[in-house]
Amino acid sequence: MLTVQQKNIAEKIENNANRRLWRDWKWQLKHSIQDIQTFERLTGIQFTEMERLEIQETLARFPLSITPYYLSLIETGDYKNDPIFKQSFPSVNELSIQKCETADPLHEDHDSPAPGITHRYPDRVLFHISNVCSMYCRHCTRKRKVGDKDFIPDRETLMQGVEYIRNTPQIRDVLLSGGDPLMLSDDYLEWILKEISSIAHVEVIRIGSRMPVVLPYRITDKLVEMLKKYHPVWLNTHFNHPRELTDSSREALKKLADAGIPLGNQSVLLRDVNDCPRIMRSLVHKLVANRVRPYYLYQCDLSEGLSHFRTPVGKGVEILESLIGHTSGFSVPTYVIDAPGGGGKIPIMPNYLISWSANKVVLRNYEGVISVYHEPEAYPATYCDRQCDDCHLQLKLDDAIETQAIGIEQLLADWDEVSSLIPADNARLERREEEE
Repeated sequence: MLTVQQKNIAEKIENNANRRLWRDWKWQLKHSIQDIQTFERLTGIQFTEMERLEIQETLARFPLSITPYYLSLIETGDYKNDPIFKQSFPSVNELSIQKCETADPLHEDHDSPAPGITHRYPDRVLFHISNVCSMYCRHCTRKRKVGDKDFIPDRETLMQGVEYIRNTPQIRDVLLSGGDPLMLSDDYLEWILKEISSIAHVEVIRIGSRMPVVLPYRITDKLVEMLKKYHPVWLNTHFNHPRELTDSSREALKKLADAGIPLGNQSVLLRDVNDCPRIMRSLVHKLVANRVRPYYLYQCDLSEGLSHFRTPVGKGVEILESLIGHTSGFSVPTYVIDAPGGGGKIPIMPNYLISWSANKVVLRNYEGVISVYHEPEAYPATYCDRQCDDCHLQLKLDDAIETQAIGIEQLLADWDEVSSLIPADNARLERREEEE
């Protein structure tokens, strides 16, 4: 069922537009909102003449593109405070460029040894396979590429990236990014997946896509069936606010998870959008309820025109303090700053290690409880010269042979009479003995 707002928007876009058309991702792309007048007509929002001039000035540098689906999520009665509006509609603040902001703050282009490839970490690469997105997020770190909005590399160009991966055996993990890789046709995307998966040393392929958020109808049964053929395929998406988790986005996530595709989420900390412990806790809870692991919480990058979105780093630490210990560990994302100049992701955590000496460390927990952990009394210093043949450690790194029954397996084994496994100094049993 479509919401009343979705029906109204669909009818204004195309007479007699029905549910089938609305849920057609190609129809959504065809009718993306790319100008002020269409936005006003579909939402009923009316800007002042001064606001239109400021918006038009912004559009001359950073284009506008919003899917009808994502547009329908805007609460038009309070649009100036609406998180959907702020992420999708241009602001004159984007033209305010600070001295610390650059077009390529992460030096992705500097670390590019082949077309489309950013090779920053030893064992993995980012493969930039498209500049095209279904929606242009106002906080995008790759705003420098948004102007080239129709560029999709041809096969000859992409093969140069594939050959770099093929000729660099330390690469075991390839992240397909963009733009949005899911803007490609199923056939073209499958060609890329097939080429990369044929490389023996590539163990994992990841896809970074915001489609489950801004155009969930792109997650079709046909797409999912194709992705299943190239496991292990992982997918990271980009929910920033709990309101983005609609019935349609949940349906898309369910299709992917049911297909055995592990899902992660990378949020960006955005001023006046999600810089609130209550909002972020709701978001991570909704994500894990839909089988999506909160992966990263990014500090907003130093890209041009993003200063109005940035928060102090202390706000991110405050949000982590509200999550760690207060919710499940797997619900807590890693808060990171993607270091300017290509330094990579640097985790920022609250300080739980208060102090330490030669034989003790002093720790605190989320409640403020302070505890002491005793170091081992004897731990001989070891020196690793990488002469592995002389090492006393067992360095057989192939999968272990599962023959010995221990732990829970031992309890389930028919040939073993052990009926329980009890840790030493169990407080409950000690208390029982005292009562007896």
